[in-house]
Amino acid sequence: MEYGSPILYKRVEIPPEFCVTGEKGTYGGDIRMGDLEGKGRADFLVYRSVDDAHDGGGMKPCFLGAFTADSEVLWQVGEGGVQPSRPGPVAICDIDGDGAEEIICFFLDPAVEADPDSMANVAVQVRDGATGDLVKQESPAELWSCRGRGANWVHQRIMIANFRGTDTPRDFVIKIGGKVIAFDEDLQVLWTYETEWTEYSRCPAYIPSVGDIDGDGRDEVNGGYFLLDHDGTVLWEEQLGWNMDSVSIAEWDNGQVRAICSGFGHVMDGCGNVVLRLGEEKVPHGQEVRVARFSARDPSPQMVIRYQGHNTDVMVVDTKGNCLNDFRLNPSPNNTGMEVVYWNGADAPALLYNGGMLWLPLDGGIPDPLDAWHGITAFQQMCAEMNGKNWFCTIRGIPRSIFTLRIPWMRVCIGDTSPLRDNTM
Repeated sequence: MEYGSPILYKRVEIPPEFCVTGEKGTYGGDIRMGDLEGKGRADFLVYRSVDDAHDGGGMKPCFLGAFTADSEVLWQVGEGGVQPSRPGPVAICDIDGDGAEEIICFFLDPAVEADPDSMANVAVQVRDGATGDLVKQESPAELWSCRGRGANWVHQRIMIANFRGTDTPRDFVIKIGGKVIAFDEDLQVLWTYETEWTEYSRCPAYIPSVGDIDGDGRDEVNGGYFLLDHDGTVLWEEQLGWNMDSVSIAEWDNGQVRAICSGFGHVMDGCGNVVLRLGEEKVPHGQEVRVARFSARDPSPQMVIRYQGHNTDVMVVDTKGNCLNDFRLNPSPNNTGMEVVYWNGADAPALLYNGGMLWLPLDGGIPDPLDAWHGITAFQQMCAEMNGKNWFCTIRGIPRSIFTLRIPWMRVCIGDTSPLRDNTM
């Protein structure tokens, strides 16, 4: 099976006690995956957030529920909530390096009154992955003093990082409005950064990216308009292009690690020098950008960039800026959610997932439409181990169940319907 036709492996039911019923049906919430029990297989964590986002979705987490792939309830914390407006501040990671995974999350403090524009009623927590017990909780001034509104406010995603050069990643960073806050494993604030650019479509990336761009064993933070060193020192700042909606740190030219920035299609080095600029004419609105090796003949990576905002138009370019292909993806909710998928193994050329279909970006072909799940949007991806096999998960707006697919070298989990609402990335 050259391109691994998906075969339904099993259906994982979200425990009924973890679901709520709203105007658009019964659903669980947003999903994370991790080895919560320490048994070498993937478990699931569903969470919901209090209804206080500007577009009617949830924002501050108020319910967590953990369960196995056999739908066995592990634990639950909190209650209520609605579908998160965006993939929010909940992550699974062995944050203390003890070999067992923890939950790192923001969580609502119902005893504190605060409006939706304030983080005064939110604490940052570490919870035991196996039991859900609270291990640590802090509410530092750098967090509760944050205020904001709109698209630049609701995109709050925890990024696991290694800022101190420890043997395993034990730090994390999150952007809240215009402020970036870095934490260590004890929930102590390592450093903060605040941008001067806050205007809609003229601000840094809603969700920054982390990676070791200078090879010193410690991560940097790419925000599109800035690159921060492991200690929060500003390496460069520049308002490169409008709509800086997607960023990453990845190998690019001759193995050099670069800052990838969607606004006007930029690739930058660690000192702020422009390595590649596609420009506003080619990329008027860089909504999403992904970098991977899509060619079997060229060992160099290529960039796929959604260049017309929330539309289906994408362009594939090489490290010299040459356009290798320009085509239209299938529609997906909000026309976002493309992800790189190594469907045939880590050493084989990557494919591009979008809205229930896998694409060959260099020729615009579709090797494997996932017809039964057409229309699903993948706002996030998660990888985990289950029964010793790799799992790839692209799920958003999960209702009551998850479909599990088997393919030649790994397994794939995707949600069984489209999101409950169209979200703005």
